[in-house]
Parts: sequence; C-alpha cells; structure tokens
Amino acid sequence: MSEETAASPVAPAASGPAIILVTPQMGENIGAAARAMMNCGLNDLRLVAPRDGWPNIKAERAAVGALELMPPVRVFDTTAAAVADLNVVYATTARDRRMVKPIVTARHAAEEARRQVAGGIKVGFLFGPERTGLVNDDLSLADTLLTVPLNPVFTSLNLGQAVLLVGYEYYQAGDQTPASVLALNGSVPANKDQLNNFFTHFERELDACGFLRNEEARPHMIRNLRNMWHRASLTEQEVRTLHGVVKELSTSRQARKNTADD
Repeated sequence: MSEETAASPVAPAASGPAIILVTPQMGENIGAAARAMMNCGLNDLRLVAPRDGWPNIKAERAAVGALELMPPVRVFDTTAAAVADLNVVYATTARDRRMVKPIVTARHAAEEARRQVAGGIKVGFLFGPERTGLVNDDLSLADTLLTVPLNPVFTSLNLGQAVLLVGYEYYQAGDQTPASVLALNGSVPANKDQLNNFFTHFERELDACGFLRNEEARPHMIRNLRNMWHRASLTEQEVRTLHGVVKELSTSRQARKNTADD
C-alpha cells in the first residue's frame, strides 16, 4: 500500500509547482493557503499528516471556494511520499539550519521554478507546521532552502502568508502586466497638434494678463509650463476642458476690466 492515505483520490494533472504543507495544525490555515494558491494560479495542494484530518470543514470555509476550483487535495503519511514524484524541491525556512545547501530568496526560487516547470520538471515548495516550521529530516529531502528577507527582529509569518508570498513571486515571474499604465477609461490621449493649440491659447492669455511680462524670463517660464502640461499626459477631453477654463478666466477678466472702465 502506498504511503499516500488510502482515502485520498488520485489528483488530475495540476498546473505549476506543488505546495506541500507538512503536518499543518489548523484547518483555517490550510484554507488560507489554498486561497493564496488560487490567487497565484497554483492548484496542486498536498498535505502531510494534517493534525485535524482531512477533509476539514474549517479549511473549506477559510478557502472561500478555492478548494472547489482545485484538483482534489492529496494527503500523505510522510513528507518523503509527498515529494516522491517531484524532481526539484524547495524547503522554506526562516532559520539557519547549518546544512550545506543552496539558500535562495523566494524571488530567485520563483524565477528558477518558472524555467523548470516550462521545461517539464516537476517542482514543489515545502512548508512546515505553524508552530515549529520544517524539521531537519524534512529539509534533508529538499534540493534548496528558501528564505524570505524580512525585518530581522520579526520574521514570523503565518502559513497562509508564507504560501501567498512564495506563490506571488512565482506568479509575478511569469506575469506581463506593465508596471505602470494610464487608465484612460475610453478617452484618447491628446496629440501634439491639440497640445500646441492649447499652449498657444494659454500663453496668449498669460501675456494678456501680464504673467509673462518679464521678457528675459519668458522663454524659460514657457518651457517649464509646457513641460508641466506634457507630464500631465492630457487626454483630448482634458485639453478641451482646459481651453474652456482659460477662455472663461479671460472672459471674466475682461468683464471686470470693462466694469472698472465704466
């Protein structure tokens, strides 16, 4: 009989690295880990001797539907059995275990794992129980130790946080989302002709009100103003609005002047 618990179903093909939770103590933490996995596109969850057994209603509640989107969770009696089909295993630890093994950050491990999975290599990440972390016998089954650079006076993470952190780095290693975008919400960026027309209008009114009266400083002031408007990344609608604002201000100024002249 396999060391995999007899009642566990055979899981269909899973995507990405396996997440292996070794002797997790609380169903809520298993559920939080599953939720974190689905946030990051991972769905191969394996448990080693969960303290409160499996299935677990508290885990299902904490997962808020994530477990339903995964292949069936596999439960094993030993860590060795849980990693038996894997080619590469990373073991998470916050402490120096005095072992001769490569130690990498989560980001480095995620980038490596992305390349390995793309090449057909089966990868897994080991996480220890909430109170103690992985024991040395579990760490000895891993190829590489994974640690997360955190505040050295307080590195404690709960299980869900740890899985989310590693899963997030894995997801980001393959994500192509731009670091910054301008949400136009259907608007169209103003072209240079529209901007130049606005500059002409704006600067004409600045001349009229005397703002640009210093002839020596005028070219420098105009360049600064144009650079400011360019940094604003104006849309066509915003340029039209600014034309209206400048026109209204000039109209009001002229009306006040006329009143004063009367």
